[in-house]
Amino acid sequence: MVNWDLEKANTVLVVEDSRFQRKTLVRQLKGWDFDILEASNGKEGLEQFERHSPKLVITDLEMPVMDGFDVIRSIRKYELNYTYIIVLTALADKENLVKALEVGADDFIIKPVNLEELKVRLGAAERIFRLQSQDKLIFALAQLADCRSEETGNHLRRVKICTRLLCEDLAHNGFDVLTSARIGTIESMSVLHDIGKVAIPDSVLNKPGKYTKLEFRIMKKHTEVGGQLLEDIYQETGSEQLRVAKDIVMHHHEKWDGTGYPHQLKGEEIPLSARIVSLADVFDALGSERCYKPSFSREKCHDIIVSERGRHFDPDVVDAFLRQEDELWVVLQQLRDSFDGCESEEIA
Repeated sequence: MVNWDLEKANTVLVVEDSRFQRKTLVRQLKGWDFDILEASNGKEGLEQFERHSPKLVITDLEMPVMDGFDVIRSIRKYELNYTYIIVLTALADKENLVKALEVGADDFIIKPVNLEELKVRLGAAERIFRLQSQDKLIFALAQLADCRSEETGNHLRRVKICTRLLCEDLAHNGFDVLTSARIGTIESMSVLHDIGKVAIPDSVLNKPGKYTKLEFRIMKKHTEVGGQLLEDIYQETGSEQLRVAKDIVMHHHEKWDGTGYPHQLKGEEIPLSARIVSLADVFDALGSERCYKPSFSREKCHDIIVSERGRHFDPDVVDAFLRQEDELWVVLQQLRDSFDGCESEEIA
């Protein structure tokens, strides 16, 4: 029995033109306490999806009116939240299976459907939904800190996407430690980098001008406060995700040459995750407008980051930045913030 307790995740849309196949699936899914939506072709299936937004879709590929490929494409185009799509395919139909996965299917089941196999596939979908829910919770916690510091949700989104782009580039250029799973963890945990700011007084956190020496000492404490919080939870849970989060939060202000804080770590003493998020965070700070400051031009951002290669930043991470610079700049432009009533211009 698969345990489904997530909103809408217990509703399955079954799109199958064979009445016998459809009813067999429906009967079994109802036996597992799923709510069922049915459709006998792709057009009906898409109409059901648009009305009810189920999180799970099981669809045949070859159907009249609209085939399964167009169903998958349309769902991916219009879905508000991620939909887990399982396709039904014949054993010999490898070409169509590959095509279905390319256009957006998540998994497949060979016909005739083996019910034990179906249960396993649904269990995999459940795990995906749980991970997505955890990711949303992490993002919400991170926003608590950013709301206090007058940052925006888009700052977190930009840092998260830039972190993934840098990770993926490094993975393709010799950093074998950056597996797909590790990249996903670093990406998810990157949004927590400033979680320690919840402990910083508003008078310091939101001061528009330059900090005094005392204020800067207070501000720098956010790395240790956040890092220690996550370290304590990590010791209780043993969660690898929290260990990575702790490394990022504690060390994203360290510098490659050892002049950063809080521990003046140098070079590869700094966790790789923190070295990556450090550049993503600084790049966003340079290239994004704030109510209290304008953004720098692309050329200025480029020059600053290159000048800090081997000083502030890991040289390998800067090289990844240069290879991905076009894509990274697109992220900043597409997720720009709007500050009503603020007057600021780009600095060349």
